[in-house]
Amino acid sequence: MHDATGLLLTMIFIAAGLVKGVTGMGLPTVAMGLLGSFMPLPAAAGLLIIPSLVTNIWQLLAGPAFLALFSRLWLMMVLIMLGTVAGSVLLIAVNPRGSAFGLGAALVIYAGYALFSPTISVPPRAERWLSPLIGAITGIVTGATGVFVMPAVPYLQSLSLSKEELVQALGLSFTVSTLALALGLLTHHAYPASQLSLSLLTVFPALFGMWLGQKIRLRISAKTFRKCFLLFLILLGAELILRPLILS
Repeated sequence: MHDATGLLLTMIFIAAGLVKGVTGMGLPTVAMGLLGSFMPLPAAAGLLIIPSLVTNIWQLLAGPAFLALFSRLWLMMVLIMLGTVAGSVLLIAVNPRGSAFGLGAALVIYAGYALFSPTISVPPRAERWLSPLIGAITGIVTGATGVFVMPAVPYLQSLSLSKEELVQALGLSFTVSTLALALGLLTHHAYPASQLSLSLLTVFPALFGMWLGQKIRLRISAKTFRKCFLLFLILLGAELILRPLILS
């Protein structure tokens, strides 16, 4: 790996970890958006597997209600797994411009939704059929773009969970999505050993960024930081969407 490439990857994963440290989420979203600007998306997805898995397991195990949440959301998790493995063929088979467009659209849609934060509440009676549906859609979007957030994050936010339960539920969803994405890449022979070793190296800058973000969270307004982060995602997504026009 060239020194310049190594420095760029280090900075990207520090930035992605920092966002996760401040907001509790966003590492794969930021990493995929930035990596997708200069490398094929399957390669970018392969790089984020290990740092995403490590940071999300950390988030998952830090909460108080793992068993209760798993019992409530297990069918959604199964559908995320199946949808991601099935959808990963799109990440690999679609031409790079199409993949970049899909990733950009996912970033813009999520950031636009989160920026306005409409209040949605899902009644308990609807969870039985809505959870697996949301899981399947999230899986397909994850498999096709490498981004884990839509529509799982808005859905989990609508379930009237406590703050600690929501953070843990997000950790559960992101952990399952990460494992499923790795399985999808392996199934389609798109996760070479070199990607695994490089992914392991990115764990350290991601953890450093996460630690730094947690320190920053104590000193700045998390709400202001979140707005800036979402506006950044919109700009990054717009660049990915418009890239075929710019390059043509």
